[in-house]
Amino acid sequence: MPDDAGARQRTGAGPVLILALVLALAAVLLVALPDDDREGGATCTARTVRGWDPDASLTGEFTRYGDDATRTDDWTGGDGTHSVRLPDGRVLWLFSDTYLGQVHAPPNPVGESVAWRDVSTPLVRNSAVVMSRSGRLESTLPAPVFPDPAPQQWRWPVAARVEPRSPGSSEQVVRVLLWTRTTGQSPWIYGVPTATEVATLSLPDLRLEGITTVLDQGSVADPARRVLFGTTAVDAGDWTYVFGGTDAQAASRPTSHAYVARVPRGRLGEPGAWEYWEGARWAVRGRPAAVLGNGADKGVGSAFTVVRDGRTYVLFTMAAGAEGLTTVTAYWACSPTGPWHGPTKAFRPPLPADADNAAAYNPQAHKAVGDGRLVLSYDVNWLDTDAASAQLNITRNVSLYRPRFVSLRLAAP
Repeated sequence: MPDDAGARQRTGAGPVLILALVLALAAVLLVALPDDDREGGATCTARTVRGWDPDASLTGEFTRYGDDATRTDDWTGGDGTHSVRLPDGRVLWLFSDTYLGQVHAPPNPVGESVAWRDVSTPLVRNSAVVMSRSGRLESTLPAPVFPDPAPQQWRWPVAARVEPRSPGSSEQVVRVLLWTRTTGQSPWIYGVPTATEVATLSLPDLRLEGITTVLDQGSVADPARRVLFGTTAVDAGDWTYVFGGTDAQAASRPTSHAYVARVPRGRLGEPGAWEYWEGARWAVRGRPAAVLGNGADKGVGSAFTVVRDGRTYVLFTMAAGAEGLTTVTAYWACSPTGPWHGPTKAFRPPLPADADNAAAYNPQAHKAVGDGRLVLSYDVNWLDTDAASAQLNITRNVSLYRPRFVSLRLAAP
């Protein structure tokens, strides 16, 4: 009579037992690590800000360039700070609302020991400044770089990438994501979200070649539900993940919601190549679903940034509520679609010491200048509900409307 082991081998009892154990282990793993918490089937680790330091060198370079009075048609201040490294080593800095003109040495007209500009100084909706390979800001492109699409509309540049002119081409161009906004009434004092576009700049001369609409939001009746993409973009594998958000304008919605789309790498300028996360799947012509935000204590500012640290995605944004005027916080996830965990440890970057009403906003990561460091910029403005008063204060003290920089260190909590 055969022994038990032989019987199990002939009847397949052994493989069945092994298969059962494998399935049980898989079930345990799936419970611990749901599908939407994985990127490429691998795990990731939690991340938080372990420490940070002001980046005096980068902040000082923008101060030097902005205060240089030898030209009257160049950048003297702006917000909406983004950057991209060009193939020849230069860095292209992109800004939204921008002051050109001239800066005057202190004292200002009210006797303060700060540099200032005239209240009649021209403001344009977007600009671009070129930095040399050595890290010195050299020139401002003729502004605005991206013309207004129609009366009462304008374009703000956001994330940018260097891509092949067409798939497989050896010729490269710069793709710049744009937010189109339309003049609106309160509470839409910064414009009504209208569309996401992609502009193409030639290389190496950075000449505007054309602009393509990616996602038109004009048919969405409620402006608070209109999603603009491009506040930040992250490359991972074969994809570029492009994040976007809504604008929280009412007091009942102190934070905005974050959304994500994906595009095959190198194809940002092709609207048909974009896919939007719908909550359970990616769809070419779907209705984007939020990946972060509960309308209260969790969510993002209207502009935020995402970086990848190993296999972990880390999102930086201004904190919810009143802290959002001074404090940067973070979330982390193992996938661009989430779930996003946090907020984690926050930090308060320095603001101008001589400006009691200064506020920080729009944290943005700059891989183009990091040299292995995680460099984050944040914009500074004067906090005032009266637009005329705000403009007066950011002209009497030019340090209020320029980017500042910090270097961050990430680690496990």
